[in-house]
Amino acid sequence: MQSPPEQTFDAIIFDCDGTLVDSEPPGFAGIIDAAQALGLAMDRPDDLMALKGRSMIQVVELFEALAQAQGRGPLPADIEERIRAAMRARFERELQLMPGARELLTWLDEQHIPWVIASNGPRSKMHTTLGLTGLLARCEHRLISAVELGVYKPDPQLLLHAAQQLGVDPTRCVMVEDSAPGVRAALGAGMTVCVMGSEDPLPDDLLPQVHPLTDLQALKAWRWAKLEAAQG
Repeated sequence: MQSPPEQTFDAIIFDCDGTLVDSEPPGFAGIIDAAQALGLAMDRPDDLMALKGRSMIQVVELFEALAQAQGRGPLPADIEERIRAAMRARFERELQLMPGARELLTWLDEQHIPWVIASNGPRSKMHTTLGLTGLLARCEHRLISAVELGVYKPDPQLLLHAAQQLGVDPTRCVMVEDSAPGVRAALGAGMTVCVMGSEDPLPDDLLPQVHPLTDLQALKAWRWAKLEAAQG
């Protein structure tokens, strides 16, 4: 793991899926379940990995492309609801927290270090995943959804909005991500980016620009303005 940067930071912005909750494996399994229920073959891992960090609109677009390629005809009007239901069923059985997530959030609150969650997903999905893992009570009033703002990563505007909500300069924010769109958004906003491990590696051009993490608690060793002020 890289050494913590010398810079002092004011706040943390978290993505939700793949950073606080380990939702990628059950989420992808739910997408496959939904495809199979419609008689669609989804056997190319690249199809799924291309959706990492993307919106539900793009998941539906993939289903439409598969249906057309496989001669399945038009998809049902409630296709998005069916996909979300299949994903939720998997989440209810398999969803886990990322290593160190609960402990880090507790520590951040104890040290009065500001943080929010900014996701490409809708608020309802964050309620589901955070609720199933027991984090919703402490996160419910810290959720920022791209769906509500109408701007999606890799557009940096979502994260610039999050920094504004925190009342901090974007360059003094740490962004915790796991996907290429999220990393590009954070870098575009001028933030320092930490990346949780994933089966889908980042593109080569992004790797030198991020700090890899295997356990979120490693962020306790970084320099935080609130903590330094309390100690000084």
